[in-house]
Amino acid sequence: MINQDDLEAFGYYNIPPTTDNSDATFLEDYCKFVEGMVLTYGRDRLAENTLGLVGEAGEVAEKVKKFFRDGTLDEAAIQLELGDVTFYLAALHNVLGLDFSETIQRNKDKLIKRKMNNTLRGSGDNR
Repeated sequence: MINQDDLEAFGYYNIPPTTDNSDATFLEDYCKFVEGMVLTYGRDRLAENTLGLVGEAGEVAEKVKKFFRDGTLDEAAIQLELGDVTFYLAALHNVLGLDFSETIQRNKDKLIKRKMNNTLRGSGDNR
C-alpha cells in the first residue's frame, strides 16, 4: 500500500523521458500540462485525483443515462466530461510516476491477448 513517504519520494511529479513515438510525446506533453494545473500535493493529491476521476466518470455516465431516459445524446457534453476524465488519468499517472503511454500499450496487449483467446467476454483479470 502506498503511504505518505512513498508519495513524497515521487517528488512533485515524475514524468518518463520523451520517446521517439509522436503519440507518446503528445501524451507526455499533456501530462506536463496537467501537472501545471493540479491544486493538491502528497497524500491529498492522490485522493483528490482518484476521486476526481471517479466523479468525472460519473458525469459521463449521467450524460449517457439521459440518452436512455430522454432519448437525447449530447456528444459535445460527453466529450467535455471525457476531457476531465483524461485530465485525472494523466494526473494519477504523474503522481504515481507511471508512463501513460505504457499503460495504454499494456491495455492494448491485454485486450489483444483476450481477443485471441476468445475471452473478451467473461470476468476476472487473468482470462
